[in-house]
Amino acid sequence: MGALNWLIYNDFSQWFFSTPLGQWSLTGGIFMIPLWTCSIVGLAMIIVKFITLQMSSMRTRKLLTQVNKLMADKDIPGAIGLCESTTGAVSAIMLAGLRKAKEGSERVIRAIENTGTIELAFLERGLVVLATLVSIAPMFGFLGTVSGMINAFAVIEKLGEVSPQAVAGGIKEALITTEFGLVIAIPVQICHNYFVSRIDRLILDMEESSQNIVEAVVALEDTK
Repeated sequence: MGALNWLIYNDFSQWFFSTPLGQWSLTGGIFMIPLWTCSIVGLAMIIVKFITLQMSSMRTRKLLTQVNKLMADKDIPGAIGLCESTTGAVSAIMLAGLRKAKEGSERVIRAIENTGTIELAFLERGLVVLATLVSIAPMFGFLGTVSGMINAFAVIEKLGEVSPQAVAGGIKEALITTEFGLVIAIPVQICHNYFVSRIDRLILDMEESSQNIVEAVVALEDTK
């Protein structure tokens, strides 16, 4: 199995470095390795984050309407069952409050706050990684730029004269790493901002659902 994996890896490496992108990566020098690492980590984190937020926001507005109707009918077991069958941060917060409805509004508020803190931390997981990639990808690109210019000047020093053909390799390396760093940082920054806006909308839904649950429980207490 190990030999087979090595053959597959070797064939893939030969194919990749024979492509224009592979040749481009080789020309970029050693700093293309951390840049490729940043791109792979960023892509994986973006995919995971998009799926997570999509699942969290799924059916949120419909759930709020249905739970409000059930609470208006004083059907707490029905609201609990609906939240249990629905995935997402908003349903989890509502479920935590509904389960404490019989214990009074103070217990409901405490349960909502505790669950909200946990759900918010879950929603924001990965944003720090994306923000870090936005910062360090251009830095690796600039390091590659410095490395390429150093190589270019080393050639000039060795030859004793300035030759465009001699220094072209170092300058090309410098430009490639800078470009690749920006190519990584720009889409990651866009995705990071998009995820932040999605989380902000979910927070508003959480606050609305929490307020509705507390008001419904207070109304039930007043009727007793």
